[in-house]
Amino acid sequence: MAPHAGKKLLVIQVAALGQAQAQGLDCKHPPLRTMDGAFPALTCTVQAGFRTALPPSGHGMIANGLFCRNLRKVMFWEQSSALVAGERIWASLGRRGGKVGMLFWQQSLGENVDVVLSPAPIHKHHGGMIQDCYSRPAGLYQGLCNRIGGKFSLRHYWGPMASTKSGDWIAAATAEVIRDPQLDLDLCMTYLPTLDYDLQRYGTDHPKSAAALRRLAAQLEVILEPAEKQGWEAIVFGDYAIHNVPGGAVFPNRALLEAGIMKARNVKGALYPDLHASDAFAVVDHQVAHVYVKDDDHIGRVNELLAKLPGVAEVLDRESQAAAGVDHPNSGELVIVAEADRWFAYPWWTSTRQAPDYARHVDIHNKPGFDPCELLFGWPPMSVSMNTARVRGSHGRAGDGCKVAWGATFDLPGEPGNVTELGASVRDWLEKA
Repeated sequence: MAPHAGKKLLVIQVAALGQAQAQGLDCKHPPLRTMDGAFPALTCTVQAGFRTALPPSGHGMIANGLFCRNLRKVMFWEQSSALVAGERIWASLGRRGGKVGMLFWQQSLGENVDVVLSPAPIHKHHGGMIQDCYSRPAGLYQGLCNRIGGKFSLRHYWGPMASTKSGDWIAAATAEVIRDPQLDLDLCMTYLPTLDYDLQRYGTDHPKSAAALRRLAAQLEVILEPAEKQGWEAIVFGDYAIHNVPGGAVFPNRALLEAGIMKARNVKGALYPDLHASDAFAVVDHQVAHVYVKDDDHIGRVNELLAKLPGVAEVLDRESQAAAGVDHPNSGELVIVAEADRWFAYPWWTSTRQAPDYARHVDIHNKPGFDPCELLFGWPPMSVSMNTARVRGSHGRAGDGCKVAWGATFDLPGEPGNVTELGASVRDWLEKA
């Protein structure tokens, strides 16, 4: 049974919809206001915070990547819903027989919902991949491809060819899902990545970023028009605000390697990280990095080293992490935050001849840190760039200048001040039959 006398709810999470971008959004949409950005201001952290109404200390998604201490392995962009702890905000709706869908949300595989749609390519043994999407019900993806007139392209979703085309497909698919009487959803959550790519490549003031904002406006119209016609209420919200980073990249792992704290293996001239022998290393994610220190006796030395590194604004120990709501077993012993005009890059090597093989490729699962250079072509042809100076936008910080936009077509209980409060307000709304 749907809440509020048959009212259905559509949630559109828009990547990089910061306060400044919202002011330039020219389309029919819910009245937009602002709320504080999450910390860390990262996709997986924000989405987990919304769906559980918990901070990272509660849900455990402390970044887009996690370090498994038992395996001593970094894992980025893993999609199991079991990685997100905490009761979901739609639990009451589900117990009453309401139906829920998640389209292109992170950590949605295995989630206790009725409809799931998520990129899930098959990587072939001898290279290359089969582009595909995971869907539940099983035939949903193929049916959407038939109705839309084409398949979802993973190359448009991430990498040097990533573009607004990915958002076009997702918007069309979302419109089909909310119109489908057989699916008959009561809550549908979808995601538009449209602004993310060119704001990172070129910064916030570039004409291509302005063009992406216009494209986002068209995509919102594609979704919101049928939603309004069919009586859906809607929420639109951003996950983070992207900032220009003219100061360039900061390399915490280089500093750790040079100090002998991080260790690397020389394999045919290339340096690969030895996370078994390293006393500490940094898992970087935009403007935030979790620093994992093997032995507590080394924490003071690592803290002192990183605090002096140019471009590091803060080093958070466990006490400071608790105050920021990011104290979780998944978190590093230290968390470092970049200056507003800087960002953290994962490389530990200093010469391109020492770069691991994956550095030149789109390889989101093997790189032990987020790499925005994957959005740019490099040399030789068909490789990705390793020139961090080409990255012009980043995110992850909280505080001044980090507010994000949100809006709703209806009155929510209370006035949400951040994403966890927004999730709590939606939970309260959904609980009222």
